[in-house]
Amino acid sequence: MTVRPPKDLSPTFSTSGALNVLEYELMSERADALGRHGLKVEKALAALAGLKDEAPTDQRERLLDEAADAVWAFFIQREICGLRDSRDAVHRYGIPKAVMARLGIVRRQ
Repeated sequence: MTVRPPKDLSPTFSTSGALNVLEYELMSERADALGRHGLKVEKALAALAGLKDEAPTDQRERLLDEAADAVWAFFIQREICGLRDSRDAVHRYGIPKAVMARLGIVRRQ
């Protein structure tokens, strides 16, 4: 047996209210952006994990910087979506401490 909440309590995203449609579109875009940032984090961490121990130091530094930038952007997008605690994301993605130590650092070019 399926139990549904009363229609008065369920959120409505009908076309009758322009604000509801706009809110729905904004939530959709935020979620899509969060997914794209998550994929970038996975890609950057995979490149870092695939690095050999005998790889040049400058290549390792570059990959660490790229991973830190991707994670930083991901955390900002999570906060935009209302997800304030990043511990779950750190655990879920397995973000190394070396990457976490570089978050938010502005590098000279």
